Amino acid sequence: MIRAFAAATFGGTTVVHDPAVGTNHLPPQPLPAGCVALDDQQVAAWPEADPAGLAPEYPLSMCWSPIVRCNLACPQCLDDKSVRESTTTERRILAGHIATSGVLGVDISGGEPLLLRDLPDLALAIRDQGTSVVSCTTNGWHLARRAGELAGTVDAIRVSLDGATEATHDTWRGQDSYRRAIAGIRAAVGEGLFVQLQMVLMQANKHEAQDLLERAAQLGAGGATFLQMLPIGDGAALASEQMLTDEQAQEIVGSLAVPDGVRVRLRTRTSAGGFTVLRADGYAWRNTRGAAGIAAAVPVVGPADLRLPASGSTS
Repeated sequence: MIRAFAAATFGGTTVVHDPAVGTNHLPPQPLPAGCVALDDQQVAAWPEADPAGLAPEYPLSMCWSPIVRCNLACPQCLDDKSVRESTTTERRILAGHIATSGVLGVDISGGEPLLLRDLPDLALAIRDQGTSVVSCTTNGWHLARRAGELAGTVDAIRVSLDGATEATHDTWRGQDSYRRAIAGIRAAVGEGLFVQLQMVLMQANKHEAQDLLERAAQLGAGGATFLQMLPIGDGAALASEQMLTDEQAQEIVGSLAVPDGVRVRLRTRTSAGGFTVLRADGYAWRNTRGAAGIAAAVPVVGPADLRLPASGSTS
């Protein structure tokens, strides 16, 4: 499939960011800076870049959570629900700061971002400079009705599934959440959006990892990302019971049989260390090393405020 990626060159080394999978790759030849259309299977074959070795002055990718509200109440949620939400005007200003910061990839998350009426406008504002690609992470509940307006405004959709079956997923996210998410995935694929499934890997659902890959292939999703549980927010209370070590997670994902055309990624806690997050109140912070906590928050009043001091990975 030909889809949008973002490219930039640092000290003579060109890097390509994948908005669906969240990975960074080293192409065999230089590419023009900005958004580029590439074959995703070709990009997948390129070696992954180590952002720390590139020493960019800004993070290659980041997460923006412009909303705290969510229609679900997942017990493993890592969001800080105590912060205020920015106003519509403040969100538009923050989107402008992101667009001119030099960040290659921005994942709009939450809370539940599909509760925002201005979500398509925010995505377009970030893409306005032609240098960033945008993904959106959603629980999928409202995706079926909004897939049409997201087509052409975001470059990828990441849908959270905490199980490959309705019974497992709904145990964590509530009744009907699986059915609504599956309907949303089908609608998004039907609109031509590239969809990546995401599972928070835990003791309770690790046995369904293989089935999730098969489900991705059946639904026409491009792949699946397994996220190591982070002991932050509500999820801290479940850490001792549900959290896997990075080594356990790597063993599980490494043993999977991957269907043709499906991209698989494991985001370990080690690789999540140093990742940049812009909160709903306009403060940015980085995950600490090992992603067991967060570093001090900085108010974002201009693009330069997103160029936080390096702390671990900047992917």
